[in-house]
Amino acid sequence: MKLSQLLAVRQSILRQAHLAGLAHAYFTLHRLSRRIAGARLRGPVRLQAVNPALERYCPALIALAGAQSVLEEHFSDQDLIELADALALVAGAEIEELEFALEDVPEKFLAPLRTTLKELGIEIDLDNDQSSRLPADRR
Repeated sequence: MKLSQLLAVRQSILRQAHLAGLAHAYFTLHRLSRRIAGARLRGPVRLQAVNPALERYCPALIALAGAQSVLEEHFSDQDLIELADALALVAGAEIEELEFALEDVPEKFLAPLRTTLKELGIEIDLDNDQSSRLPADRR
């Protein structure tokens, strides 16, 4: 491929990359929302971003009520990384700390992202069984 050709399609590639990021954020929030509902997890939590100065090398999800061990049982480090990335993309900026109720994830984060995707012309085709059919690196 020639440099001029790549430059000619740059905007299209950037748009596709942005849409792919939004789609992955939607999938992540959809999957975690289902897990939260299935496990009947409720209550306020605080998501804290990575902060090497505080020796926090992975995002942390802190229970503000209830047992911390329950959160640790249901969310891996990878889940928290993907959650933090998805919420940062939805917010349009890095998030140092965010408090929310677990049961509010679908309404507070997933629904607005769904609206954004639809406005951008993206058809939401995830149903309850599709996550098992996605490639392993997309779960």
